[in-house]
Amino acid sequence: MKNTSHVVVIVSNGPGELSTWVKPLADKLHNQILMRPFAEKSSLGLRLVLVPCPNATGKEKDAASHWGQFETITPANVFWDLLLKPKKYAHWPRKGLVIFLGGDQFWSVLLSARLGYKHLTYAEWTARWPQWNDRIAAMSPTVRERLPRRFRNRCTVVGDLMADLPKLAKSQTPLPEGQWIAIMPGSKKAKLSIGVPFLLEVADRLAKKIPNCKFLLPIAPTTSIKDLENFLGKQNPLASKYHSGIAKILSPEKTLPWPKLLTTAGTEIYLHENHPAHGALSQCTLALTTVGANTAELGALNVPMIVIVPTQHLSVMQAWDGLIGVIARLPFFRWGIGLLLSLWRLSKHGYLAWPNISAGRMVVPEKVGKIFPEEIAEEAAEWLLSPERLQGQKSDLQSLRGNSGAVQALTKEILNLLPDKLKS
Repeated sequence: MKNTSHVVVIVSNGPGELSTWVKPLADKLHNQILMRPFAEKSSLGLRLVLVPCPNATGKEKDAASHWGQFETITPANVFWDLLLKPKKYAHWPRKGLVIFLGGDQFWSVLLSARLGYKHLTYAEWTARWPQWNDRIAAMSPTVRERLPRRFRNRCTVVGDLMADLPKLAKSQTPLPEGQWIAIMPGSKKAKLSIGVPFLLEVADRLAKKIPNCKFLLPIAPTTSIKDLENFLGKQNPLASKYHSGIAKILSPEKTLPWPKLLTTAGTEIYLHENHPAHGALSQCTLALTTVGANTAELGALNVPMIVIVPTQHLSVMQAWDGLIGVIARLPFFRWGIGLLLSLWRLSKHGYLAWPNISAGRMVVPEKVGKIFPEEIAEEAAEWLLSPERLQGQKSDLQSLRGNSGAVQALTKEILNLLPDKLKS
């Protein structure tokens, strides 16, 4: 790494940001300029620094390592030590660029100041520290309008990075014909302990209602097939409250390169292990998902969804992030978490799924409260038997995203901050 004379450092946090923002940008940068580690003789390196985040899982470094895009990846748990002793973790050349792509914007400000590097922020809603940015890449004109006038000349509207996902997903292998249902139980232990047994029972019940539907379960980069088995075993106390189990894991067939989970009821569920699964997800008719970044990902891919928040498992939900976890931890209100969430949403128009938050209205259904697999299977069947409703939701999701091209526009902003001699 001492041959590196200049570095581009991407700062990010959780699995959603890594798969929808960081990876597409890293792909584009490597396609347009010679960078290490792909171009070993290049004097320009691409690095990733992960920062502390309550929504992270702690396995983000392992997930990003599989992509092979970065010459170094610094995990979040050493971020503060990195600020104090950067040379302990890598050789840092005199010149570089820090790019904010997730987490708290102040962390990337601190890192760029510590290293003496230029700084660029991708601002989704607000650019919080414009005075310490060389450039600001904004998702929308609103972000630029919120800036003090003296800083607006530093800002370029590049668009929504996630709007490029459908275009990127089209290059993936097509799924066999049929109504494909995506099952997304989450990526963190607290959500998986509820989501895995709950959604597998939904799949069993839905398979009886619509026998020709097919199921896809994308394995989050922070989990594994073995973890899924554990969440349906004795290690998970909630598994006994549901009726589904794993009979066996079947090896991949010639038609699709993915193993299959066979439930005890005989339902086959394909396990997609190559993250991100945008290509396969974009071809699904419907997704059944927990709350979180995956609702933004599905929305960007224009995949109709039902968002599920069963609130009957309070002891586990205390470990959830966001508003749900906060309410579940309140000593005098935990018993009424479902009611409180419903009242809050009605009075404040507060939504839990990202498409609804973005639109300010109910675009995708949110099922919150003491709900059970049979109810969700019934609702999913109603959606699957109503193509016009599915298309309506798909159109609404598409309208929430801007035109594609944001990744290219952001790449241009980055290249403009690099010395010309590195671009040749």
